[in-house]
Amino acid sequence: MTPAIQIDQVHKSFGAFEALRGIDLTIAQGEFFALLGPNGAGKSTLINLLAGLLRPTSGKLSVMGHDVVNDYQSARRLLGVVPQELVFDPFFNVREMLRFQAGYFGLGKENDAWVDEVIESLGLTDKAYTNMRRLSGGMKRRALIAQALAHKPPVVVLDEPTAGVDVELRQMLWEFIKRLNREGHTIILTTHYLEEAETLCSRVAMLKQGKVVALDSTHNLLNRIPGKNLRLRLAATSLPASLTPLLRSQDEGHYTFALPEVAQIEFVLSELRNADIKVEDMELIEVDLEDVFMEIVRQ
Repeated sequence: MTPAIQIDQVHKSFGAFEALRGIDLTIAQGEFFALLGPNGAGKSTLINLLAGLLRPTSGKLSVMGHDVVNDYQSARRLLGVVPQELVFDPFFNVREMLRFQAGYFGLGKENDAWVDEVIESLGLTDKAYTNMRRLSGGMKRRALIAQALAHKPPVVVLDEPTAGVDVELRQMLWEFIKRLNREGHTIILTTHYLEEAETLCSRVAMLKQGKVVALDSTHNLLNRIPGKNLRLRLAATSLPASLTPLLRSQDEGHYTFALPEVAQIEFVLSELRNADIKVEDMELIEVDLEDVFMEIVRQ
C-alpha cells in the first residue's frame, strides 16, 4: 500500500542554519502518528515542507504517493493542515469560510453535507453564520480545525491543535479526530501535551536539532525506561545526599524520584527515616512519554 507520507533524506537550510538534517520517515495510511520534539527541533519546518509552503534544500517528500514539489496540486488536495497560528479571513462567517476552502479544491455544493457534519462535530452549529472576527479564541481554533477538514483530506496534520484551548474543546476535538482515524484518515499530531500523544498515537517520532532521534511504537518507547517514579510530599527543606542521584524533580515540597527498580522504594523511605524526614503523602507513578522524551532530549 502506498504510504500516506514518505520522506526521504530531507534537508532544509536557511542560509547557514540547517533546520532539517536528513529526515527519513514513512507513515502508513490509517496511522495515528505523533511528531514530537523541543522548540526548534524542526517540526514546523517539516510540516511546512509537506504543505508546500517551503521547498526542501534536498530530498523528497510525498503525500499518498504524490511528490509535494513536482505534483504539488495533487499532494496538497490530499492534505489538511491545522496551523498553530490563528490565521483566518475576517470577511466571512464560518460556513462561508468552509465552503470557500472546499471550493479551492474543486468541491462545490455536493460537499455541503460534509461541511455541515464538520461544523456540528466541532460544536460550531450556533456559530455557523457568525463572522470570524467575532468569535472567541477557542471558537476560532475550532473553525481553523474545520477549515483544514473542509475538503475531507485523507491525511490530516494537527500542529499543536489544543494549545491554549479549554477542556471541552479538547475532548470534543479528540472524539472527532479519533472517529476520522477509525474511518481510515491518517492523523499526524504535534503537541507539547505529551499525555495526548501517549493516549492517542500508536507510533512516535522524536526530533532533536533537525534529526529523528527516536522512532518506535508508543508501547516500545514507554518500555525504554525501566522502573517507576515515586512522588512524595515531604516535611523537609533538603534531602539526604544519598537520594540526590535519584531525584528527578522538586516542586514546593513535592519530590519525584526516578527508580530503575521498584525495590529502591524501601531504600528511599529508609534514608528519609534515618534523616528524620516525615513523609506526608506518597504516590507511585508509571513511566510516561514525558519521561522518555526528557531522557532523549537530554542526550
